[in-house]
Amino acid sequence: MTEQPISYERPQGVDPTDPRGALLHTPAPAPGAAALPPDGSGTTTCGKGGKGGKGTMGGQGAAGKDAAAGPEAGSGTEHSQPSASTEPDTHRPRPVPESIPAQPGAEARAERGPGGQERRAGMAVAPGRPTPMRRDGDRLRFVGAATRRIARGLDLDEIVMGLCRATVPTFSDAILVYLRDPLPVGDERPAADRIMLRLRRTDRIPEERDTETGFAALALPPPEPGELTAELSASVGDMCEVRPGGALAEVLRGVRPVFADNPAARAALPELLGEDSTLVVPGGQRAVLAPLRGRRRVIGAAVFLRRPERLPFENDDLLVAAQLATHSALGIDKAVLYDREAYIADELQRTMLPETLPRPTGVRLASRYLPAAETARVGGDWYDAIPLPGSRVALVVGDVMGHSMTSAAIMGQLRTTAQTLAGLDLPPQEVLHHLDEQAQRLGTDRMATCLYAVYDPVAHRITIANAGHPPPILLHLGGRAEVLRVPPGAPIGVGGVDFEAVELDAPAGATLLLYTDGLVESRLRDVATGIEQLREKLAATAQLTGPDHPPPLEALCDEVLDMLGPGDRDDDIALLAARFDGIAPSDVAYWFLEPEDAAPGRARRLARRALSRWDMEDMTDSVELLVSEVVTNAVRYATRPVTLRLLRTDVLRCEVGDDVPQLPRLRQARATDEGGRGLYLVNRLARRWGATRLSTGKVVWFELNRN
Repeated sequence: MTEQPISYERPQGVDPTDPRGALLHTPAPAPGAAALPPDGSGTTTCGKGGKGGKGTMGGQGAAGKDAAAGPEAGSGTEHSQPSASTEPDTHRPRPVPESIPAQPGAEARAERGPGGQERRAGMAVAPGRPTPMRRDGDRLRFVGAATRRIARGLDLDEIVMGLCRATVPTFSDAILVYLRDPLPVGDERPAADRIMLRLRRTDRIPEERDTETGFAALALPPPEPGELTAELSASVGDMCEVRPGGALAEVLRGVRPVFADNPAARAALPELLGEDSTLVVPGGQRAVLAPLRGRRRVIGAAVFLRRPERLPFENDDLLVAAQLATHSALGIDKAVLYDREAYIADELQRTMLPETLPRPTGVRLASRYLPAAETARVGGDWYDAIPLPGSRVALVVGDVMGHSMTSAAIMGQLRTTAQTLAGLDLPPQEVLHHLDEQAQRLGTDRMATCLYAVYDPVAHRITIANAGHPPPILLHLGGRAEVLRVPPGAPIGVGGVDFEAVELDAPAGATLLLYTDGLVESRLRDVATGIEQLREKLAATAQLTGPDHPPPLEALCDEVLDMLGPGDRDDDIALLAARFDGIAPSDVAYWFLEPEDAAPGRARRLARRALSRWDMEDMTDSVELLVSEVVTNAVRYATRPVTLRLLRTDVLRCEVGDDVPQLPRLRQARATDEGGRGLYLVNRLARRWGATRLSTGKVVWFELNRN
């Protein structure tokens, strides 16, 4: 069966006033004429006069004889053709192919006489006005098409709009849809005990003003597009409370649609629509109040309205309203659940990825993340930048197999593990080894690729270890893009493999690009081709800014993503770009101090000389005091030489390292204590301070603002 359109649109070339374009039932035959069946096939079953199983109009039953006697009846069998002298009945609708939709109002036009008066009600009907469906087949076709249209909606607004567009004007002249505010989600208990209904959407047929109908909300002049909802909404209440034990609560609890002239509905409509509801709801059976019940509870109500000059609803229309309300309510329930799941997935992905990137000394960072699709905003790709002791930074990018909620959860566990291992200052190959062990503990099929790199801005070197990930690309200052030769290694989760790290130069002004395979691999190209295209794209972008100026990081990331075509989004994409600024050797002062009592005094003298060389004598007093306190704490427990390093960047950073793994703890010294005030002074005078445990000990550092 061909799906019939449910909006009030006429097929091209079909006149709505022409009864030949109708697919509704034929009018009642004249007395003495044979009645045609509803499908217009020309056959009918025999009455009491039919014998011998003969059921055609050409049979010998009494009905066949009466038909033969009528002047307008066809003579002969069902295949007989009318004679040329027979005058055709211009008021009889002729069936058309089912691919042409039925014209609303065709039945009423078929039942009108020459004077334009409706035979059964005696009311004039304007040409083209929608009329009720008179046959069960019409109702079935309408319900089928309407429910399909409602089911096509994915979110709440689409489902509610589908309900409105499916019913206006085919089933009603206007509709009001009220939904609970807030809408309950699944089996969750509502936050508030009271039930509030909010007008979600209205829809109506624009009509010319008719002051005689008394149907004020639906008798407005034709408004501009977009004003239909506002005009109808202005005549009813926007919000109402369902009072326990009230008339509206009783109707909603009954679930079944009711006519407006029902005593319960007559009391419930003013509570729902407001005190002026008498201006909106016409008299008689021209309004239907249908509760919207989801899987667990009533979630709203819909009001179907017909104009006073239109035929009223019938009892069978209550079944239609019940079907529409049921499908809409279940669709709304599923849409709310889908929105909640999408929200949870989106929040999960957002919390798994860094909210903001750090700003370590000597390197600038930029990142991008693109999900595989708007309907599935979760995946297993991640990136991270982790500050390390000694002004170093760890750059991480990884890709867990798949792009589902499970992949996102595994990605979060691996990212947390990588951050913990980075805090221990382990070598890159050791970090990948422990990640591999963690993936095996999570399950046998937990596979992922990962690339872990550590950049040292003082040495201008970078150490990289790879676990089955695409190689990074280094964009030099002159515009040359180079694919770094890093041992590929096995993916994380394979187990029983060793990872190898390589150390490479990281010149100032160069840009390192880390990415996942979703950027370079798709159904249209393989990984090798994608990597080469990415390298060419980076080189071409660098040429735009000249050989002496690297391209801005944010613009570079956008240019890289522009290389993706319409068919290249098969997987989610993570992108991390790092611009190496480095720290010049002239801005670094580094010493070794023996763990002896004279070490604090020597540390003060060395710091004073470095500040004098950097023209920062005004910071001498603060630096000497803090350096003396930190070095004193280090030499008290250290057994090997203590390191002291000063870094001059936008701030002055001091780092003191020793071989004792215990981290210092800030505490409030008592009045009788001789020590314990060193870290208190550091905490009060320094801009920032901290302590990081290393594999060989720890580093205590602090920063001071430059004057």
